Amino acid sequence: MSTAPQGDQPQGSDVTFDRHMVLDQLGGWRGMVDASLPTIAFIVANGIGGLTVGIWAAVVAAVLVFVLRLARRESIQQAISGLFAVAVAVVIAARTGEARDFFVLGIIRNAVIGVVVLGSLLFRRPLVGVVAEWLSPSHLGGMAAHRLPSLRGRRDVTDRPAAPASRAGQGHQQDPEPEVHWRDDPRLMRAYGWLTVLWGGVFLVRAGVQGLFYWLDEVGWLGTSSVVLGLPVTAVQLVVTLWVVARLHRHRAAEQPPA
Repeated sequence: MSTAPQGDQPQGSDVTFDRHMVLDQLGGWRGMVDASLPTIAFIVANGIGGLTVGIWAAVVAAVLVFVLRLARRESIQQAISGLFAVAVAVVIAARTGEARDFFVLGIIRNAVIGVVVLGSLLFRRPLVGVVAEWLSPSHLGGMAAHRLPSLRGRRDVTDRPAAPASRAGQGHQQDPEPEVHWRDDPRLMRAYGWLTVLWGGVFLVRAGVQGLFYWLDEVGWLGTSSVVLGLPVTAVQLVVTLWVVARLHRHRAAEQPPA
């Protein structure tokens, strides 16, 4: 009974990075779109009919998202958190009587998250790496539970050997032990570090841009920047992050030796 070499194909779903599982944990693309609908409804309605109309439009949109997710029998965790966030934003705007205060909670949240995400680098625990390994741990992660016979080399993608035959002539195996934690691997730490800078930087840019428009009392630009820097930018970040993390896990997946 022999096993054919599988090239770069990962062996076993329990040691690879599952993008679909991560998206499900985040609520999927539809969940991220649903989360932005109350804000869009507020921006449009406030521009047409004023603050009161905008408030009611945001509330109705948030409730409709919640009801639709119930009807589709989808996870309502994001819908509940979105409903709560809209309720707080509506209360703040209604009490102050200023449409710009609808965005105060989002500005503060973006600033705090950005500081926390970038601050994780100071403790050598890049938050993107912590979340990625928790959602779908690789065989090098702290949550991995089984040993594998060998790993793909620790070489970088740009450091491939010129001739595959030269590897066969080596007399010893230099692959690391599978129990090496992801934080002890320089390549993983470097990639997770840059991804953490990406996410933390975008959160701070959102807070800075929206904070500027808030200070200038430009409600229209404040709402537009909230939408533009929201779902579209998040989608690009997520695609880049999933691609990088999937490549990291694929290149570190074990090769099944021939029987």
